[in-house]
Amino acid sequence: MNYDIKDISLAEAGKLRIDWARMKMPVLDLIKARFEKERPFEGMTIGACLHVTTETANLMDVLKAGGATVGLCASNPLSTQDDVTASIVEHLGMSVFAIHAEDKQTYYKHIHSVLDMKPVITIDDGADLVSTLHKERQDLLPNIIGGMEETTTGVIRLRSLAKNGALKVPMIAVNDADTKHLFDNRYGTGQSTMDGIMRATNRLVAGTDFVVCGYGWCGRGAAMRAKGLGARVIITEVDPVRALEAAMDGFRVMPMSEAAKIGDFFLTATGDIKVIAAKHFEAMKDGAIVCNTGHFNVEIDIEALDAMAVERRGIRRSVEEFKLEDGRRIYLLADGRLVNLSAAEGHPSSVMDMSFANQALCAEYLVKNKGNISIGVHEVPKEIDDMVASSKLATMGISIDTLTEEQRAYLAAWEMGT
Repeated sequence: MNYDIKDISLAEAGKLRIDWARMKMPVLDLIKARFEKERPFEGMTIGACLHVTTETANLMDVLKAGGATVGLCASNPLSTQDDVTASIVEHLGMSVFAIHAEDKQTYYKHIHSVLDMKPVITIDDGADLVSTLHKERQDLLPNIIGGMEETTTGVIRLRSLAKNGALKVPMIAVNDADTKHLFDNRYGTGQSTMDGIMRATNRLVAGTDFVVCGYGWCGRGAAMRAKGLGARVIITEVDPVRALEAAMDGFRVMPMSEAAKIGDFFLTATGDIKVIAAKHFEAMKDGAIVCNTGHFNVEIDIEALDAMAVERRGIRRSVEEFKLEDGRRIYLLADGRLVNLSAAEGHPSSVMDMSFANQALCAEYLVKNKGNISIGVHEVPKEIDDMVASSKLATMGISIDTLTEEQRAYLAAWEMGT
């Protein structure tokens, strides 16, 4: 077993936290029990590029229970939890290549370390693993059964890869499953983003103007939680339908050029580049706090902010102060990376239970349908989505109605009207 982590002596502390997360991941426990009996991944290697958190450790445990050899690297340099990496190596006996705050060169070296294990299934959060596979390790492509993508940004990259005719393997957009984005993106991101902002700054949110850039599911979640904390929430958008929805949800909607003059907090959640740019920094008031909850740190033009600053200094953990020539100060959280994972611990385990259940079941689906799934980006099969939802409800002690035969017939018929 090969690995590259910070400190193996942190393993016991990591295991305690992993066990704590497992208490709220009952759907994964159900899948693990079945996988232990059926061993769907016997003799296979799975390569995973994910945020290395306590929840991810529990997914790794489930894949191992299914017979897989697993190689894991980080999908973001600042999201790695070093005690978790140590526990995965020590207690699960897996190859992990991830160190908190690793530099870019080490980050990509670790991706290659996972690919060196010659995985036949990939699991991505941001598509860096599969992108590297297609750009630099094409010799491995013939043996790839398929892969899964966890997040919105990664799905966008995969669809671009497919549109350009460059995608060579079947991929499943796990992010687009209802039991993923409606819960993980909205409730998970909403809560953990506010957690990260408050841990980093210890500033009161109530009574402030809180700008959310992007009203996708992550933006919706953050806006909902900021509003609940007493902020006056402003939404910026480029999509007219989402902008209209935000307005009817009770939020102020305006261009970023206007919001920049008003905001106390700025949060990007778009997946696009330079959403907050130099012209916006020029308009911000003294003390503005800027952060990101999208996958990559390109949403904030940090280079432009740095060029504008006459002084730059770390002022708190995860807080950098940029002093501008006119004396105004702008504060950047977590180097513009995912604030919920860099300044806090990421999504609560109860929502990751559903997201990672989708990952585990989609990996099994790829194996069972090997050679029968076309190259392209595919939706999660509805039966898997429904299975995850039904299992989650059952573990919560919630029962729901079922259609009668008469009701099924009515819904399937066109003859009956008023």
